[in-house]
Amino acid sequence: MFREIVINADPNETRIAVLEDARLVELFVERADERRLVGDIYKGEVNAVLPGIQAAFVEIGLAKTAFLHVSDLLESMVDFEMFDIDDNEAPRPSSSHHREELNIQDHLKKGQEVIVQVIKEPIGTKGPKVSGRLSLPGRFLVLMPGMNHIGVSRKIIDRDERQRLKGYLQELKPNHAGLICRTAAEGRTRKEVEDDVEYLVDLWKQIEEASASVVAPALVHREMEMTTGLIRDVFNDEVDRLVIDDKDSYQRIVTYLKSYAPELKSRIKLYRGDGPIFDEYGIESEIEKSLERKVWLKKGGYLVIDQTEAMVAIDVNTGRFTGKKNQEETILKTNLEAAEEVARQLRLRDLGGIVVVDFIDMESESSKKQLAELLRSALRRDRARTKVHAVSELGLIEMTRQRERESLFHYFSENCATCGGTGKVLSMNSVSMKVDRFLLRVGARSKEKQVMLRVHPDVATHLFDSRSARLEELEKRHGFRIDIREDPRMRRDDIRIFFPRLQKDVTEEFGT
Repeated sequence: MFREIVINADPNETRIAVLEDARLVELFVERADERRLVGDIYKGEVNAVLPGIQAAFVEIGLAKTAFLHVSDLLESMVDFEMFDIDDNEAPRPSSSHHREELNIQDHLKKGQEVIVQVIKEPIGTKGPKVSGRLSLPGRFLVLMPGMNHIGVSRKIIDRDERQRLKGYLQELKPNHAGLICRTAAEGRTRKEVEDDVEYLVDLWKQIEEASASVVAPALVHREMEMTTGLIRDVFNDEVDRLVIDDKDSYQRIVTYLKSYAPELKSRIKLYRGDGPIFDEYGIESEIEKSLERKVWLKKGGYLVIDQTEAMVAIDVNTGRFTGKKNQEETILKTNLEAAEEVARQLRLRDLGGIVVVDFIDMESESSKKQLAELLRSALRRDRARTKVHAVSELGLIEMTRQRERESLFHYFSENCATCGGTGKVLSMNSVSMKVDRFLLRVGARSKEKQVMLRVHPDVATHLFDSRSARLEELEKRHGFRIDIREDPRMRRDDIRIFFPRLQKDVTEEFGT
């Protein structure tokens, strides 16, 4: 399998696409004014302790108060040891009995200052979820201050290699801190592991010093910006190439790799094409499809994906696929193809929580088992934790997928002012970026000196008020003049492009 990372680094929005055999499987988006919070460490102040739900609310200086459950207290980890854990995951108590012995009111009081780390982004009306069990990821290890554990990622299968790494951890483990070997540690030398330990211990000392010098609520450590963090966490020997379209970001990545992974430096490429990089790789159209409810399969079947606050429901249909032999074989082929696509869509759309997939009913128990095994196999490539149950009598597969942030659909959209939230439209920022990409295509493919945009009045106002400098920059770069016209009949997420000289609507030509 050819794995590739493609990065579109815009001043207002960074988008990172992960491709497997030229198919988009993951997308990460971060905007300048909407930075991700997971991994950030705060000095917070407890403003409410609720014994009834064994949780506390912690003020950390954000718009919404953070939620801390008793199972995420550092005290709940004393005297535990774990050796089989996931990358970047601080171990949790393995005994439900031990959890029951803990009472949050015995450990936290209102007004108490605590050091916590964000482990889940704010979702909907909920604030961020935080943990007292801190984890600092390096390239090969994760340091867990205040814990007494060593662990090796369960993705490292070879027993001899696991024992070798455990030996290093036992020798190098600092006092009052635990260590996890990440998957990237496989095959690394003792010196490489030791250097990572020293780096992480120094980082923790800096965080302790920063915490001691501020008054709660305050940020004491900010996780790496998305591009660098992804290079640390995802860019490894299994990735064949990384392509980025921004020279400054390219230089920062090369500098980082020179210090931490010089063997990967040759796999970084700077994109020098004329058009937008995501157009070149066919990613833009895939992103548009990821916001649609219906997903077509190659053989004619399709999926219908519905998201609710409680769960994700996916329905599988044969559609236009009629098969060649018998009905059972047609259904099995559709279900197997659907299982592969379900795994891809979960990763691409970043869907999490409870997921119920309504496959087409099958009579054969062997077919049901084959279907569940294929879905589990396809999900092994997913970095998020997943658990898949057997096919039920109704043809349903229930599963769970780790959720740390809002899905891609919710990130790109906001509640519609017209429909009161029953439908979705692209957010104003997303529409603005869509306008940018339209104009970049025009500049790369056309010599026209005047371009007219016809948009909804709200979009026109946003472009004049918040994006005028960006539009002027594009005019200077490509040598054309942009004329924006309001049209109240248009949808807010609709954009039409005209060449006045030719009296021609060129929207389709310069669309995705």
